[in-house]
Amino acid sequence: MKTGYKGLLLAGFVGAAVWTFGAVLAVSPAVAADKTIKIGNVEPLSGPSASVGVQGKQAREMAVEEINAAGGIKSLGGAKLELVYADSKSDPTVGVTETERLINTEKVNLMTGCWNSAVTYPATQVAERYGIPFVVPVAVRDTITERGFKNVFRIAAKDSWWVRDQFRFLKDMQEETGVKLKTIAFVFENGDWGTGFAEKWRELAKKDGYQIVLDEPYPSTATDLTPVVTKLKSANPDIVLLVSNAADAILLTNNMTEMQVRPKVVLASGGGHADPKFLENTGTNALGLFDEVEWNTDVNKPGAKETNAKFKKKYGYDLTGESVDAYAAVYVIADALERAASTDPAKIRDALATTNLTTGPGMIVSYDGVQFDETGQNKNAGIVIVQVADVNGQPERVTVWPKSARRAGYTPVFPANK
Repeated sequence: MKTGYKGLLLAGFVGAAVWTFGAVLAVSPAVAADKTIKIGNVEPLSGPSASVGVQGKQAREMAVEEINAAGGIKSLGGAKLELVYADSKSDPTVGVTETERLINTEKVNLMTGCWNSAVTYPATQVAERYGIPFVVPVAVRDTITERGFKNVFRIAAKDSWWVRDQFRFLKDMQEETGVKLKTIAFVFENGDWGTGFAEKWRELAKKDGYQIVLDEPYPSTATDLTPVVTKLKSANPDIVLLVSNAADAILLTNNMTEMQVRPKVVLASGGGHADPKFLENTGTNALGLFDEVEWNTDVNKPGAKETNAKFKKKYGYDLTGESVDAYAAVYVIADALERAASTDPAKIRDALATTNLTTGPGMIVSYDGVQFDETGQNKNAGIVIVQVADVNGQPERVTVWPKSARRAGYTPVFPANK
């Protein structure tokens, strides 16, 4: 979930060319007689974010199978959805190039992706200049939907909302338990995702009176995070806030256990900590960890349990918050297409702008539904906090916050290490 100036500049140059030669490069949308609506997907299918990219791909494919099996887009004569993929490799330059290819060569009717904020930011700029609707399931950089664009729509919460709720959680749990925490450390991958969170952490930590004892970025491609954990041990914070991809989340958790680094509260930010591979590779080392996510398997929404069971049977592991938002995004697209009754990108865009989806197979999300504000941000988007707990002898992610969503009978272990 993560951009650099290089990607932004390239997107700007590409966008300028598109703006100038738009009449020549205009995309001809598929007509209803084709019976196929092409959805372009830019995803990290290799590289540091490949695991979450593959999960999003699988969730989309399951949703498309369901929609097509149910008769496709009925207002377009039963037209079927077709997913066309491109691998971003978590590289903004590749993401821009592949967005261009999907629009101009594959002639997609609309776009979705890209998980990494660093890729999503310039890719959506390209789509905006072409007038191609772009549905963003998950990429949390605030400014993705704060540029005055008309064709960009985000399903998930933006990072300022995530950080806001992390500090609300810390405050609520201290009030609930009577525990007082004073010092805080920030450890985060050094892309747009991590640095975006860290910027807002600093503001809210100061506001809430915490002493910041470590502020440590690291490259998510690092294969040895021992130096980072050594600094963390020396700082000895009460609270550690983390932003990590899968490989680094696993490294940090196991290294912290090996080096006996035991903060009172470890609070992660989804991403790698929510990846199914995380618990597979950390086991009991992760017990007590809190994680902020869009969704959890115990969320109390109609159809959630059954959809997760279907996905797990099909692919071998549970849905995650990111994959649920990808699954929901396909149903949001299908709903807009049904109401647009057209493959014209402008009409699809107008239908997306008036989305108010609260029921149906895609609405297994933890929040009330999908309704976009004037910026294209889903104003209903929200998160939950889970804790890795010992459930019948196995580490399991249990919803603990908001308190109204807490799993019945479970008392959070707070602080996790006393």
